[in-house]
Amino acid sequence: MSPAWYAIYTKHQHEKSVADHLTKRGFEILLPVYRAARQWKDRRKIVQLPLFPGYEFVRTQPDQKTEILKTPGVFWLVEQSGRPCPVPESDIDAIRKLMSSSLNVEPHPFLKAGDYVRIRVGPLAGVHGILTRFKNRYRVVLSVDLLRKSVAVEVDLLEVERLSTIAAGAVRAQAATA
Repeated sequence: MSPAWYAIYTKHQHEKSVADHLTKRGFEILLPVYRAARQWKDRRKIVQLPLFPGYEFVRTQPDQKTEILKTPGVFWLVEQSGRPCPVPESDIDAIRKLMSSSLNVEPHPFLKAGDYVRIRVGPLAGVHGILTRFKNRYRVVLSVDLLRKSVAVEVDLLEVERLSTIAAGAVRAQAATA
């Protein structure tokens, strides 16, 4: 069986030390980072932070799981039904392309079709709806319950934020009583 990429879940802010430990033991590691400005009371500094906080990737055989778990700062490998889940090679390739590009890359909350969202910026700022995807484009569906009609507006994922289940329920309840 050939080696595959697996995701490791690490202790908070231990991604770099875990990567160093595993690299010294001969493992191939991918720890994608981005540059961010951080402000302290007395100075401002550009730092490198993990693109996926708490996670990194290791190329290995599944039978080396125990050796990886013995590494200080490692909690577990991402698993399903007790077995490590390989990360598709296409995802690793896409991450590597992002990291080697000159584009500004930064973490973004995970959104999926069906999430209840709020538009954050632009002329529709503050509007709530359900995120949908159609032909590789994202839209927010706005519904008028009284009319039993909906409309969709195309959005950029960077313009929306997911609402928590509680917030979404409160917005729906408020709309129903208005």
